[in-house]
Formats: sequence, C-alpha cells, structure tokens
Amino acid sequence: MSEGSKGSSLAFGQVVIGPPGSGKTTYCHGMQEFLGRIGRKVAVVNLDPANEGMPYPCAVDISELITLPDVMESLKLGPNGGLIYCMEYLEANLDWLQEKLAAFRGHYYLFDCPGQVELYTHHSALKNVFAQMAKWNFRLAAVHLVDSHYCTDPGKFISVLCTSLSTMLHVELPHVNVLSKMDLIEQYGKLAFNLDYYTEVLDLSYLVDHLASDPFFRNYRRLNTKLVEVIEDYSLVSFVPLNVQDKESMRQVMQACGQSQWLLLRRPGAQEPGSPDVGSSGS
Repeated sequence: MSEGSKGSSLAFGQVVIGPPGSGKTTYCHGMQEFLGRIGRKVAVVNLDPANEGMPYPCAVDISELITLPDVMESLKLGPNGGLIYCMEYLEANLDWLQEKLAAFRGHYYLFDCPGQVELYTHHSALKNVFAQMAKWNFRLAAVHLVDSHYCTDPGKFISVLCTSLSTMLHVELPHVNVLSKMDLIEQYGKLAFNLDYYTEVLDLSYLVDHLASDPFFRNYRRLNTKLVEVIEDYSLVSFVPLNVQDKESMRQVMQACGQSQWLLLRRPGAQEPGSPDVGSSGS
C-alpha cells in the first residue's frame, strides 16, 4: 500500500456519520448541490453497503466491492453483524478504495457512511480507514448528524450528548456535530429551553432539573447528574443547526468544517496547504 508522497497535494472532504434516519444521504445530496452551485467539484463516496437508490451521482460506491444483502445471505449474519463485516472487508481492501479515490483528485469528497452507531463509538474498522486516508494526504472532518427531534425529549438529548462525545473521542477527526431537520423541529413539539441552549450545550443542570419533574426520571437523577458532569468536563460537544434546504444553513456547516480542518493544518509539523478553501461558500 503506497502511503502517498509528502509532495502530493492535499485532498479535503467530510465523513458524514450519524444514526439511521438522521439525514446523511439527504445531507450529502444537498451539500453536493450547494458546492456545485458555487463552482466546486464534488465527489460523493457511498460507504454504506446497505444504501440503494442514492439521490446523488455516486463517484465511488462500496457496492462495487461488497453489499450487505450478499454478506447476510452468504454468511448468515444479521444486519448489524453484516455491516461490521462489510467495514472490516473495506479495511482489508484499502487498495481498492485508494485506486477509486485517485480518479477524483482535486475534488471535494463527501463520504456517505453507514448509520450503525457502534461503528463510530466502539468498532475500529472505519476509524482505521480514516487514519489510512490521512496517510494518503486526505484531510477530513467528521460531520455527525443528529435528528433535531431529540431536543424535545431531555432524556434522549442527554443520550445524544453522550453518543456525540463518545464518537468524537473514538473517531479522532476534526468534528462538527449537526442538529439536522431544523425545518421540522416545530412539528416535533415544544422545546423546554430556547434553541441556543441545545446548540451551545449550556448549563446542563437545568436539563437534569427538568427531568426530575418527571416521576419516571426522578429516581435516575444521580445517574443523569453524573452523565452531564462527564459531558461538561470534556466541554467538547456543541451543535450547528441545519436545514438542508437553506443555503445559509449549509454555508454555516461548511464553514464549521473548514475551520476545524484549518486548525488541524495549523498544528506544528502539519503540512501547509496551498489554498484549502474548505470553509468558503464562494460568492
């Protein structure tokens, strides 16, 4: 496996992750169109072996290498075990991925990833794939999508915060957490606090107090208190709100990705790019 020479140009992109139904494929389609309108060349890479009928033109498709239905049938695995096998198979066939990606050098990459949460919190296959891509001079940001309807349930929101933190620590990429489907949030129900409280992840003790008003959660106050203390101790999790149909909203997510990648490049010893332009929306 060639590591990519130090002199080769950097490639930028986003690894789009998140639980099932969070809008990853819709986001990839929307971001591809958004960047295309401002003159950026975009290559969308489908890394979800269960993805069928993608709405976007697919530059690289893992189904050319392996598919989930084939794995489930031949190895008698369920969907979760099958997905893990597919990711391990991808990790074992990085030459295939490198060759496919090389055809789109000079493009901005969007990686549409599977929705199985444990792939980003516990399992190492995709993490190792991303680490290898860094050796090929890819500079990626993880865009972690979370459905905004979780904001309407304090207990679920604490769970989302824990999952987001665990993902950030495990994946080890510049990370942008995104509250997706903001155009639907009013349909989900009334929020206990204003939107800034959820995006900035402000004093979570108010969330614990709100949970304590529910008889079901009252007995778990100490547990919830300890969970939010861990989240606040790390002080890493915040969210960018996203309505994929809104141009300004897409620009803000793109800008957040660009800033996170630029900070990575500014570390001592990091290779300087000519002009990454990952956060600019153009005119």
